[in-house]
Amino acid sequence: MNAHLTLTDCGDSALVARAVGLDAERSWRLVHGLADALDAVRLHGVHGLVPTYDALLVEFDCADIDHDTVRRVLWHEARRLGTHPTTAVEPRRFLVPVVYGGAFGPDLPEVAAQLGLTEREVVELHSGSDLTVRCLGAPAGSPMMDGPPFPAPVPRLASPRTRVDAGAVAVAGRQAVICPMPSPGGWPLLGRTPVRVLDLHDDPLTPYRPGDTFRFVPIAPDQWDDLVDVPLAACHG
Repeated sequence: MNAHLTLTDCGDSALVARAVGLDAERSWRLVHGLADALDAVRLHGVHGLVPTYDALLVEFDCADIDHDTVRRVLWHEARRLGTHPTTAVEPRRFLVPVVYGGAFGPDLPEVAAQLGLTEREVVELHSGSDLTVRCLGAPAGSPMMDGPPFPAPVPRLASPRTRVDAGAVAVAGRQAVICPMPSPGGWPLLGRTPVRVLDLHDDPLTPYRPGDTFRFVPIAPDQWDDLVDVPLAACHG
């Protein structure tokens, strides 16, 4: 067994594997390595794998497979992976144009004030390094990324918006995200990208996966029209 993994039943049709006693990076690599391993095994009855930062939810049909079988396979794969699993797929890098501030990023002034920075300094920090996608969240596979190196976590909005436009670039806590489709949201908005992040007809649904990186590239508002509806998949580099 792997001393850095716990397995817990979650109802009659799911199980949670959680990394313990490891730093954040190794925990993330372990649970995502397990997700990749189970996906490759294609265990009959398993229909859902949801890896996050330090845990993996395995969903299955209890009429086809039971907890003990899933547990045995997870322990086997965990022993095989060890505590230093490597990425199964070469990460991709996406260069994402963003118009910051104004109507595109209405919360930029408030975030700057909360952090004791100028708006320009917030933009420079947000766009100054590659941010790793750690997991896919709601809605519709939003890329949940490591946040930029701000001096403090960014509070969520006291009153969430009922609608956030597709392409909104937001931060909260120590995380960053792009909203791929219109939805409610409580994260402060720094800007917006004109590129098309999501196309419901694509397979796979998103061009990015955990482990890929995003680099935000500031652009002027008058460049927006030239980039509207460019697919995100065309922005890798």
